[in-house]
Amino acid sequence: MLSHEITSIAGGKKRRKRIARGTGSGHGKTSGRGHKGSLSRAGAGGKLGYEGGSMPLFRRLPKRGFSNYSFACRYEIINVSQLDKFDDGAVIDAKTLFNAGLVNSIRSRIKVLGDGELTKKLQVSAHKYSKSAHDKILSCGGEAKIVA
Repeated sequence: MLSHEITSIAGGKKRRKRIARGTGSGHGKTSGRGHKGSLSRAGAGGKLGYEGGSMPLFRRLPKRGFSNYSFACRYEIINVSQLDKFDDGAVIDAKTLFNAGLVNSIRSRIKVLGDGELTKKLQVSAHKYSKSAHDKILSCGGEAKIVA
């Protein structure tokens, strides 16, 4: 259980601190900011990672290795069971899948996986196929084209 999920227990809902509502509230005058100093000013808060002039943590830690994250080739996954909703003899490509709401973009790279059953003859164009998906499409008399 997380702290924001507690509701029915006594004290489960904490009221927000109402600041700048007069001295009688306990949070009047300086509104909990103290006197003077950089954090008492409007718009204060500083830059992300700023540590008061000390060398920031991300600069103190050694940098090592190489990340392939930005070069990785990501595919959107489509299962054979999702293709079964199309009409018999339909031509299925990225545009068709986008219009059906199965992929996020027309420019998405698509991989077809073999989860589920296929009962219709379809002409599918995708970037990659699993072995089972390829076999299921061909066994129904369909075509599985690989887009470069």
